[in-house]
Amino acid sequence: MDTERPVRGWSLLLVQLPASPSSARVTAWRRLREAGAARLLNGAWILPGTAAHAALLGQLLQTVRDRGGTGFVLAVSPSADTDEAIMQCFRADRGREYDEFKERCDAFLAELVKETGVGKFTFAELEENEQDLAKLTRWQRKIKSRDFFPDERWPESVEAMDRCRKKLQEFSWAVYAAEGVQLHAGNAEESEPGPD
Repeated sequence: MDTERPVRGWSLLLVQLPASPSSARVTAWRRLREAGAARLLNGAWILPGTAAHAALLGQLLQTVRDRGGTGFVLAVSPSADTDEAIMQCFRADRGREYDEFKERCDAFLAELVKETGVGKFTFAELEENEQDLAKLTRWQRKIKSRDFFPDERWPESVEAMDRCRKKLQEFSWAVYAAEGVQLHAGNAEESEPGPD
């Protein structure tokens, strides 16, 4: 969401919502997760201290208040030790996402191996697999947009996507061959699935 990197500091959202209806809680939770916020404690969410993040938390605070809740948005500058602990919360959240992303990439590759093994070289299967690859591509972009403190997991996800693209390209050539479509050097490159 926000490529602006803070020099130091955080935007902290402290909220309390009524127990009922739960839709307000779910809405806030989803928007915070989508933005890449880390949950420190119940009702305490944090993002790197950028103007865009402060504005987002301000909007969420207004939504919380409109639904009968209370809260505050604070700009905080903790100690270096606390900064590191907060960054580790972000890395742990993104690590779980990257792990699940890798599992989905592995499942995608396993599906291609299975379809290749049974000779299921049809345009319908190719289209389905292209759609699955497009979903993986969008998901990877979402994870990257909220990966404020990248580590080795980002390059690993890039390698996983490269493997998926390569295997899908090989599968597509097999589909074209099975369907009697003649490929020439220029056609083969044009047929490569690209990011969505």
